[in-house]
Amino acid sequence: MDKVSVIEDRRMVLQESRDASRTRQDRNLLGQFATPKMLAADILEYARLLVPPTTTVRFLDPAFGTGSFYSALQCSFPAEHISAATGIEIDPHYGLPARELWQGYPLELCISDFTQASPPQPAEQYNLIVCNPPYVRHHHINIAEKRRLQHATTKACGVHIGGLAGLYCYFIGLAHAWLADDGIACWLIPSEFMDVNYGQALKTYLLDEVELLRIHRFAPGDLQFTDALVSSAVVWFRKRCPSPNHIVEFTYGGSHARPTHTRTVPAAALKLETKWTRFPVKDVRSDRTGPKLADFFRIQRGLVTGDNKFFILTRDQIKMQNLPFEFFKPILPGPRFVPMDEIETETDGTPRIERQLYILDCKLSEVEINRLYPNLATYLETGKPAVSERYVCRYRSPWYSQEKRPPAPFICTYMGRNLKKGRPIRFILNRSQATAANVYLMLYPKDFVARVLESEQGLARQVWSALNDIDLQSLLSEGRVYGGGLYKMEPKELANVSAVSLVHLFPAHKFPEHENLQPSLWPTDEI
Repeated sequence: MDKVSVIEDRRMVLQESRDASRTRQDRNLLGQFATPKMLAADILEYARLLVPPTTTVRFLDPAFGTGSFYSALQCSFPAEHISAATGIEIDPHYGLPARELWQGYPLELCISDFTQASPPQPAEQYNLIVCNPPYVRHHHINIAEKRRLQHATTKACGVHIGGLAGLYCYFIGLAHAWLADDGIACWLIPSEFMDVNYGQALKTYLLDEVELLRIHRFAPGDLQFTDALVSSAVVWFRKRCPSPNHIVEFTYGGSHARPTHTRTVPAAALKLETKWTRFPVKDVRSDRTGPKLADFFRIQRGLVTGDNKFFILTRDQIKMQNLPFEFFKPILPGPRFVPMDEIETETDGTPRIERQLYILDCKLSEVEINRLYPNLATYLETGKPAVSERYVCRYRSPWYSQEKRPPAPFICTYMGRNLKKGRPIRFILNRSQATAANVYLMLYPKDFVARVLESEQGLARQVWSALNDIDLQSLLSEGRVYGGGLYKMEPKELANVSAVSLVHLFPAHKFPEHENLQPSLWPTDEI
């Protein structure tokens, strides 16, 4: 066994022991997820293809850990081709034993905070930066620290990072000042930046400030970090001004070295696309002006109650406390308690399902309730101060009232992970008078749709069928995906889904007054 293999075995043992001596919660809080050995090897082998063979490597890992990338560097590059290697590790728990492990190797390992370190002079910049930065979520970064990071990042790369971004976004921006011109950078980061609003700043940096080379995205169910439910991506770029006709490679699935899907995408198309995770399985959108669900429906998230256990009760619980039933209306339980995709109704509007629930919604003042409904007044007192002072309740008047969410004829489960069993996002035909909580999205027909639904019997079922006929990949490509195969759809994302499957149900000549739609997109003959 060669020297590098021996020390890599020792490093793996060290990594396991260091991880085991920290709780999973502590490591999650600090964003510490070790890079798998095989992935580190794949990444450095790919780096070897990008670095010219006559160029000596100046290597930097600003979140060193125990040195998985440095170890892989030793295997991929001959020692004589490595002129400098630097690691920075903020946590002595990993940094100090790593320094001892790599003693005798030409490595400068600093135990310090990379985000506060001064970048080197141009002559000492690095031409290969490879890093798995800490995945610290934005709510674990205090406001003062965010402002410091934002200022430093803008100074380093010219791009302002939004307040909802994770720490890894700042790492990438700050490292711009450490990377030499024409140098290569590789970042192993959560793939969420490709779809979410706060990721736009990072995407702007990748398209405008550097030459984006490749993004490999692992399949959502293929977690690279066994202790983190996060879908990962490997992002490669060169510090160089991109050309107007620049092309970016997207790969997906399998391994970094052997992806299952590959597609090249013009950088110009990426600037127009908000959902980068559609690539490489999907191609560049050919039509951005076609009808969307937003043309047919007003889409809102369901009710945010403030405290489901307090506000949502069963009929038995309401009777047991002798509460006035007139202040309760039916509400659907969570999707796992609604296995059917068509909800029938009882004569009183209650959904015909096994788990029947009701939500408290009263607009009367507490003075009126005390005078007219003493049992309800007593129940509301049990919600003080624990419930009444919660964020949502505190800003409602009265605190026990609910926002306006009438029943919707069509609802959508806004998240799911059952791809093997069926569609993770379901459309449900709701024939009851039940509203829904924020685990659903409510699709309220626009006026011209509502009128025809009232006049044409059976059309609601056809609309529901058309919703479920939407191509699954087209639907999911508008949403976002998390580790473990969890798919999620926000109201604006669902609104942007193509509604071509609905067009034949609403021919243009029937609705000359429609405002948002282009007549050329509508069929001219009735079907």
